Amino acid sequence: MLVIPHKTRKKASNCFYNLAESNASQDALSVKPFVKWAGGKGQLLKEIQKIYPAGLGKIYTKYAEPFVGGGAVLFDVLSKHTLQEVYISDVNKELISTYIAIRDALKDLVILLEIFHNEYNELNLEMRKKYYYKKRNLYNFIKINKNKNTEIECAALFIFLNKTCFNGLYRVNINGIFNVPMGTYKNPLIYDSENLHNISQKLQNVHITCSDYRYSESFIDEKTFVYFDPPYRPITRTSNFTAYTEKSFDDNAQIELSEYVNYLSSKGAKIIVSNADPKNSNTKDEFIDRLYANYHIDRVQATRMINSNSMARGKINELLIRNF
Repeated sequence: MLVIPHKTRKKASNCFYNLAESNASQDALSVKPFVKWAGGKGQLLKEIQKIYPAGLGKIYTKYAEPFVGGGAVLFDVLSKHTLQEVYISDVNKELISTYIAIRDALKDLVILLEIFHNEYNELNLEMRKKYYYKKRNLYNFIKINKNKNTEIECAALFIFLNKTCFNGLYRVNINGIFNVPMGTYKNPLIYDSENLHNISQKLQNVHITCSDYRYSESFIDEKTFVYFDPPYRPITRTSNFTAYTEKSFDDNAQIELSEYVNYLSSKGAKIIVSNADPKNSNTKDEFIDRLYANYHIDRVQATRMINSNSMARGKINELLIRNF
């Protein structure tokens, strides 16, 4: 587990950050995801908002998102609710390092992003290809040969590649090498300075950790709203996209997650879990329904955009599972 605490952290009642000192101007900030993310919840946000637990910010004063990804739900919660404590994590080290860079080193990060934005958008298509693959190679070199002096550059490259690669897809091979080809955007916006500034303010007192979801256990209690958005169980053989890291998330991992959700539920936490609906391709597939037989399961429509087969894209059902 890699934990990178806030460098300006002062007194706290425990090992997590307290948000009680947030000022009114910070509370009023609106934030949105700074990267595209496969399986991101932007399109399902309205459905998820409908089932936030009553009393969020009053009775439920803590929030945890152990598979934070692009953070659509996180940023919605931070924009609309005042919370005392917030915990986010992911096993993708580069993603988490980017969250931390936005929080702790925004000025240096934006300088690099502005350079990338200006250089890339001034090039013709052929030169863009050379520029993109040069930056991709540099990113992979830094990713493998990590040191403290390159963390900000790695974060800037992470955002640049996300905004210029094919479909905003983040995919690595078994060796952890980012291998997504260049996209075909005409004038990509590499970064939104105002949004990054607002995000940096919102993250100032958020505990951010690169770790397995189970490390959230000591944070979560009866005052916590937890949102789990794990790698989805594939609904077809060709839709098996869980390559955000070198590790897979198979059926055994789905079972282990459901057992962890049961444990947290017994502690009194309010929980929502997202997943794919296996009944999209096999109406007799009860795998997820059996795992969460004691929970309320909503089937909601979503549009799946990332699939190697264009015929497999389009409207499908996804699952929103909750214990309340």
